[in-house]
Amino acid sequence: MGGSVTRARLQVAGALAAFVEEHALPGTGVAPDAFWAGFSELLHGFAPRNTALLDKRKALQDQIDTWHIARRGQPHDGEGYQDFLREIGYLLPEGAAFSIDTTHIDPEIATVAGPQLVVPITNARFALNAANARWGSLYDAFYGTDAMGSLPKPGGYDRGRGARVVARARVFLDSVFPIESHSHADARRYHVDRGQLLIDDKPLENPAKFAGYAGHPKAPSHVLLVNNGLHVELVFDRTHPIGSRDQAGLADVRMESAISAIMDCEDSVACVDAEDKVLAYGNWLGLMKGDLTETFAKGGQTVTRALAPDLAYVAPDGSALTVKGRALMLVRNVGHLMTNPAIRLEDGSEAYEGLMDAMITVLIAMHDLKKDSGLRNSHAGSVYVVKPKMHGPEEVGFADATFTKVEEVLGLPRYTVKLGVMDEERRTSVNLKECIRAARHRVAFINTGFLDRTGDEIHTSMEAGPFSRKDFIKRKSWITAYENQNVDIGLECGLKGRAQIGKGMWAKPDAMAEMLEVKIEHPRAGANCAWVPSPTAATLHSLHYHQVNVAAVQDRLLAGGRRAYVTALLDIPMASFKRWSEAQIIREVENNAQGILGYVVRWIDAGVGCSKVPDIHDVALMEDRATCRISAQHIANWLHHGVVSEVQVMEILRRMAGVVDRQNAADPTYVPMAPGFNGIAFAAACDLVFKGREQPSGYTEPVLHARRLELKSA
Repeated sequence: MGGSVTRARLQVAGALAAFVEEHALPGTGVAPDAFWAGFSELLHGFAPRNTALLDKRKALQDQIDTWHIARRGQPHDGEGYQDFLREIGYLLPEGAAFSIDTTHIDPEIATVAGPQLVVPITNARFALNAANARWGSLYDAFYGTDAMGSLPKPGGYDRGRGARVVARARVFLDSVFPIESHSHADARRYHVDRGQLLIDDKPLENPAKFAGYAGHPKAPSHVLLVNNGLHVELVFDRTHPIGSRDQAGLADVRMESAISAIMDCEDSVACVDAEDKVLAYGNWLGLMKGDLTETFAKGGQTVTRALAPDLAYVAPDGSALTVKGRALMLVRNVGHLMTNPAIRLEDGSEAYEGLMDAMITVLIAMHDLKKDSGLRNSHAGSVYVVKPKMHGPEEVGFADATFTKVEEVLGLPRYTVKLGVMDEERRTSVNLKECIRAARHRVAFINTGFLDRTGDEIHTSMEAGPFSRKDFIKRKSWITAYENQNVDIGLECGLKGRAQIGKGMWAKPDAMAEMLEVKIEHPRAGANCAWVPSPTAATLHSLHYHQVNVAAVQDRLLAGGRRAYVTALLDIPMASFKRWSEAQIIREVENNAQGILGYVVRWIDAGVGCSKVPDIHDVALMEDRATCRISAQHIANWLHHGVVSEVQVMEILRRMAGVVDRQNAADPTYVPMAPGFNGIAFAAACDLVFKGREQPSGYTEPVLHARRLELKSA
């Protein structure tokens, strides 16, 4: 359906209006006329305030730029800088102690610590994979990755590697579910006797870790264990290729893995118009109704994927026990910045996309709220919305007011919508306690996002001088202060037992051995969730939450008090010596440029918002708008301060375009950037770099959206 239709003073793209009226509204109890009238009130009434908040961002940035320019060449005056930030209203006074009072929170958010997936909502297959990643095979995760130190050899099943996997899994079982005077490695029989699990007639050292079973108690098909709130399922099947060779008949060890999953309408998608938004909203609707399916070819067969059912067991006391089969789904809306041509206001201006997302994603979630059986998402009656890229408490307050209006229009109880506040912009970091206070009735999630946070750090202090190389930026004191303060303030504000405190993404999806070594630091830091790039990574990362009792870590941190303060957060990570060789400079810019081009060419040409992009050394890295932002801002900073010239950067961009073309040579749909360098994608990458200083807060969205729309209209 082309063209637009008029709805309550709004010009709405026909496809979007049809989706809302024919698919989203039916079954919610919300009448179309009431919906459009309320939506129009939201868009028209909140747009001026949204615009004013963006104007304030620019005004503050202009003042900060002026301050740095006036002091260029002088040693940085940290104390004077703080005074100045207070004067202009960037740094706000911290108010009295308080605790959030969010209610009706699901255990996946409040009490169970575990991995969290983030997935582009526009890809139905990925979205279903993420929702179903609540459970994953530990055997498959060990066998198919480098988690044990090497990758499997090509060809069929390697029995030797399989034996190593089984042995490794049993080491895990012995460490987390030890048996009195016995080992899982020697076990031949698991059975249930009078509500107790016995392994070769010996009990677990902690019998309370037995949660249930399926099948006959004397020879169960499944045994359910629990530790730190996370379940582990032992699957017994002597007819299975693995179970048939196992002395106990153990065919698999299944891990409760992705406890929650963020269905992303923001950084990992390329949604620029009504067509894209309908795809995103349609997949979210399928997830909330529970009927989303995707059919695709795999291994020469046609496979249809749907949402996984819940799992049924008998509890130790003989009662029925149901365990959820799917991750709790949150939805990430876009931030306050962008508008979208899918809806135009009475004056012809584009609607703010964040307001669109607020109304439509919550409307869609009502399909889940109305269920009392079947594939339910929230059993507590809540909708979980993650809100990114907010700058300071006033903007968080605006989001809170937005959802109050949405609830009013849709007839939902106040505070049905729970808010995830992403701590990824500096004005939010330095005012975090007041940001949480601004949404104290809704906050269900805070996290740190190093990449966006670094992008904002560079843009905010663009005029202060050249920044360190990227690897050195994250070694500086500000990043440790940022990560620690986020957890400490979250705990101070009563998030323990009520909300998630999260940590950022593992960006190397193929490096699972390294992840197992490094990412345990996230639960050790007091984070009760952390982002992973795949269901397999979620399964492996879940091992960390069995090793670390996050609730105990949080208790210890809370007792110890705050570890970082604003002074440390405002330590700008500029280069101290700037004694780089020409080769070091070129290598740094090459790395940034190649990452930008590898990501942007897929964004513009294919509409892919999140990619596993090979870096300059052909190591696959997860790239989204956040990684693009930091790379573009870094080159823009070095250009501005004369570390590198425009001529040099253009030469590097052209050379790296050739590298990216080579890396994509096997893709028959790929359009090379070289040798003409006259395509829209290459122009977008150049815009991000050469016009990087002009972009609001250093964001990539304005350039990417404009260039993608240009391509779609060509």
